[in-house]
Amino acid sequence: MNKKLLFSFTLASLAGIPAQAKEKTSPEATEQRPNIILFMVDDMGWQDTSLPFWTQKTHYNEAYETPNMERLAKKGMMFTQAYACNISSATRCSLITGANNTRHRVTNWTLEKNKATDRPSNTIQPPDWNYNGVSQVAGTPNTFVGTSFVELLRQSGYHTIHCGKAHFGSIDTPGENPAHWGFEVNIAGHAAGGLATYLSEQNYGHTRDGKPYSLMAVPGLEDYWGTGVFATEALTREAIKALDKAKKYNQPFYLYMAHYAIHIPIDKDMRFFPKYIRKGLSDKEAAYASLIEGMDKSLGDLMDWLEKNDEADHTVVIFMSDNGGLASQPGWRDGQIYTQNYPLNSGKGSLYEGGIREPMIVSWPGVVAPDTRCDKYLMIEDFYPTILEMAGITNYKTVSPIDGISFMPLLKGTGDPSKGRALIWNFPNIWGNDGPGINLDCSIRKDEWKLVYYYETGKKELFNIPNDISEKNDVADRYSEIVKRLSKELGNYLREVEGQRPTFKATGKPCPWPDEI
Repeated sequence: MNKKLLFSFTLASLAGIPAQAKEKTSPEATEQRPNIILFMVDDMGWQDTSLPFWTQKTHYNEAYETPNMERLAKKGMMFTQAYACNISSATRCSLITGANNTRHRVTNWTLEKNKATDRPSNTIQPPDWNYNGVSQVAGTPNTFVGTSFVELLRQSGYHTIHCGKAHFGSIDTPGENPAHWGFEVNIAGHAAGGLATYLSEQNYGHTRDGKPYSLMAVPGLEDYWGTGVFATEALTREAIKALDKAKKYNQPFYLYMAHYAIHIPIDKDMRFFPKYIRKGLSDKEAAYASLIEGMDKSLGDLMDWLEKNDEADHTVVIFMSDNGGLASQPGWRDGQIYTQNYPLNSGKGSLYEGGIREPMIVSWPGVVAPDTRCDKYLMIEDFYPTILEMAGITNYKTVSPIDGISFMPLLKGTGDPSKGRALIWNFPNIWGNDGPGINLDCSIRKDEWKLVYYYETGKKELFNIPNDISEKNDVADRYSEIVKRLSKELGNYLREVEGQRPTFKATGKPCPWPDEI
């Protein structure tokens, strides 16, 4: 936890109302503060790009084409060890509240109010986690209450825009609506964590008379129904309209460009699909590659807008994904292999590297050195204090502790906040898939070491990540003292923030904490 941050325990805060920033910024300072664009991709793996985040290019880097990611990297800094959570809801709730997923307890995916999404088990009962998501106000059961950094940006003079996937709270809870988080503009954001279809021919999940036929139907894009415009492109056009409006306001803007791409369904973006067929990819692989390039075109369109409107030199652009690519079991949806995270192990849902390590780039002209790489690690909750610091907001109050630590020293090359720092993940849940590192586990990464602990079996695995990026060599037996030390630190943290653990159905007793075995 960032010890420098203060917490408000006034009646207003206890009621879940975000506290005001202590110091308002003067109009002159407001004009000098940078615009900020957070470009968040859904389910994008570390290898779903032509830009290699490893020491060498792989087959996947050669297969995909993401010229605008390459363009952004030339302007800024690539992060080779940027971490999110293993599931979208957990990541997005950590992003908006600054809390580690162990603390906010949104440890699996959310959708319907008061309904957990865990797969049934004959032996294990997952805990009563926060399946209603997060909120800025109290009153909804199974919900974590936190202060939104977007609200703090808005209060300090930023114009705030949300475009795309929200996935902060379940249907009919306060957290489902981006407007409740401080966004003045909301384009297509709601409770769902995916979309029914990218195809305008299917009205993005609506019938001809306008009724949604799926809980995943994308709202607010009626103008594009039946036009042949892919959902990724429709969202981009709407985002640019919002930026055109923001340009007139004479205030800095924050755009959260949160694409539904490249989440399933693997629909064909016909602007790019034929190219990948010609390159020899299967239909499913080519469709997936077309989703990736369509997302990359969106990034390029936003960068073009910044340049055409003389905003590029004072705009921060952050590129990130919410969890690893869907590759824990190759082709688990339909028997076709269309994505892998190699050399990382496993994928979405897993606490192995393939499920949590993400492609990340930050461009900030005049502050971040162009065409650079950073191999220090950071975590998704770190975006909260970092973005506020970018905006000149360093003295504020929140209704719950902030676990994130600003990575500004990494951006400026002035320090290394990752040294000696422990990153924590907790997944006491059962997801809808099987595969390496998935279901009922927790993990700690500290310096070069990473420990994975399985609640049901008590098994522990230890990996030296710099020397074993693929997590093939479990050295727990060889380094028992390191296992003991990390188990103790992980167990202490889980208890300190009141993390959750599953129980054995046969006995009704909780599974042991990692330091109890």
